[in-house]
Amino acid sequence: MNVILFDDHGRTNLLPLTFTRPCSELKVGIQTITEKWQRTLSLSVSFITQDYLSAKYPTKFSKDNLYINGRVLPNENLITQIKKLSIGECLMNDKEIIAIRSNHQFKNYKEIQETNLTTNSSEVDCTKIAFVYDIFTFNGSEIIQDYAQLTKGKTSYKLSSTNTVIGDEIFIEEGVNAEAAVFNCTHGPIYLGKGSTVMEGSLIKGPFSLGEYSTVKMGAKIYGDTSIGPNCKVGGEISNSVFLKNSNKGHDGFLGNSVIGEWCNLGADTNSSNLKNNYANVKLWNYNKQRFIDTGLQFCGLIMGDHSKCGINTMFNTGTIVGVSANIFGSNFPRNYIPSFTWGGSAGFATYQTDKAFQTAIKVLERRNIIFTEIDKNMLKTIFEETAQYRFWEKN
Repeated sequence: MNVILFDDHGRTNLLPLTFTRPCSELKVGIQTITEKWQRTLSLSVSFITQDYLSAKYPTKFSKDNLYINGRVLPNENLITQIKKLSIGECLMNDKEIIAIRSNHQFKNYKEIQETNLTTNSSEVDCTKIAFVYDIFTFNGSEIIQDYAQLTKGKTSYKLSSTNTVIGDEIFIEEGVNAEAAVFNCTHGPIYLGKGSTVMEGSLIKGPFSLGEYSTVKMGAKIYGDTSIGPNCKVGGEISNSVFLKNSNKGHDGFLGNSVIGEWCNLGADTNSSNLKNNYANVKLWNYNKQRFIDTGLQFCGLIMGDHSKCGINTMFNTGTIVGVSANIFGSNFPRNYIPSFTWGGSAGFATYQTDKAFQTAIKVLERRNIIFTEIDKNMLKTIFEETAQYRFWEKN
């Protein structure tokens, strides 16, 4: 079978994170959803996503295609049912397509929907990422599940004797450098990826995962249900948060119940509230509804899209959404919905023009020896145009 992960109508509820990637490229647990499907099916995958993303995330077809919803987290029962599918059969959950096996070459989700009307469908139980806050809500349980699969039959490397380990559910990949840190895995496993670093004085509580070549800075305090993606640097206090990859929070300051995209940087002493003073449910901007919606959560912090930055001492209010390529600075709380390509803060906003945004992106990627390509540029140009409707000051 040829596996294709598709974006459906639920993609809009995962903005701004899915402005720059297919749904399955979101990290929940130790791995991205894409990586989970590749691991569990032992097959490579491709994508059906937005037209402007297809140059970076192309689709590969064959005569036998297995289309899987990119928002769905794999589990043993679901994998078993998917493998039993024959050509022309489909799995559904709550009127949403979960998987369909077909010899047709669908170009978009609409074509998948239309074909589903003529297929043999059956209902299946599964877990889907429906909203951006599901990423940190499900993160702890997904770390536990990924840990069990990734470490099965493998032998952990040893930590230096200068470290303190409480419990025994810790796995160390090759090249990990950790000294004089405390790891508490009595409430969940701790996974340290290849070539990662944990500096002196760090306190880490599981479930926790640290991506390849990422660094935990000196004296960091990291609570459970937290995942740090590859090539990140983190410090200060972090709780139940997910960093996708290539992003930094290198200094003191609190971040809780949050999701940080790629190529983001949080300035020194940036703090994000994750609990309202009146303990009420947190409301969060939703691109599908075009308004703030009740998350049903008491704890919800910051959701930040790719290429966004904030200056030192930035304060984010409870339940703040920051779009793609925003540059935030200044005193006091900025608005709790900051559109893409915004420049400013509580004193007011201006448009972060693409030429200046591209100059910053080029410099940021060069530091990691990565080239800012024409594909990247065209993707961000499209996002700039599509998000103009949210930059209200441009209409005055």
